[in-house]
Amino acid sequence: MREDTDDRPSVDTRFPHLQLALHLGATQAHLYVDASGESLFKRGWREDKGDAPLKETLAAAMLAAAGWKGTPEEGGALMDPCCGSGTIPIEAAQIACGIAPGLFRRFAFEMLPLFKRPEMRSLWAQLKLEAKQRIHAPAVPIIASDVAFRMMDFARRNAERAGVAHAIEFHGGDALQRPAPPLPEGISGTLMLNPPYGERIATRGTAAEDDFFPKLASHWKKQYTGWSAWLLCPEMKLPGLMRLKESRRIPMWNGPIECRLFRFDLQAGSLRKDRQGADQEG
Repeated sequence: MREDTDDRPSVDTRFPHLQLALHLGATQAHLYVDASGESLFKRGWREDKGDAPLKETLAAAMLAAAGWKGTPEEGGALMDPCCGSGTIPIEAAQIACGIAPGLFRRFAFEMLPLFKRPEMRSLWAQLKLEAKQRIHAPAVPIIASDVAFRMMDFARRNAERAGVAHAIEFHGGDALQRPAPPLPEGISGTLMLNPPYGERIATRGTAAEDDFFPKLASHWKKQYTGWSAWLLCPEMKLPGLMRLKESRRIPMWNGPIECRLFRFDLQAGSLRKDRQGADQEG
């Protein structure tokens, strides 16, 4: 580079403008330019986070697997009663508002000499403008709550940076006590959560970890009749613990933890109580 440019480049080795990836094989080496920079799961809005944050891309994958698209016809209202720093409701709000993923972050390709040409910068500015013009008001309610008030502060600040604070209702409180919110007529409800579990973080609130899930199921049966619940958990026997029959289970990985995304269609009471009631009536 000295021979070609008469200069030695100065590089910040911790935060370089552009990263290169070198893959060495037995007989060949491949050199790649990293055009993204920071990992793509970093949308550019999460600065406040808890002890076990969910990656933004995993939250988006959960919503996609559930078929939730932020409309009255596809998904309806969404509630996360264990929202932590707000990853799931914020991703949902961006979907509901038509906000392109990564709209508020920078990419490494913006530092390339080719990109510094006026026509390239103009094209990129036009693409971002068109993306911003597609943003709209949400058509369904999105509700976030958590037992830790510190997490709720984090979630609110993250939502402000993501441009969706206006699209999310924030409430503090225990997931085992939070009643179902009133929904507009004709709109169904979806619960979507990544609850605390031992490999990530301990439970808080009114229930210890060993009886959190049974109590959560009991609360749902009383308060959320007619809702669909999607729950990410590594416990393969979760339906048995909750005394609920899952209608779907989808394999997913939360970092190194193998999980399942379970769907439960919530009905009042339990199978055992329904049978006892039928026997008494008979």
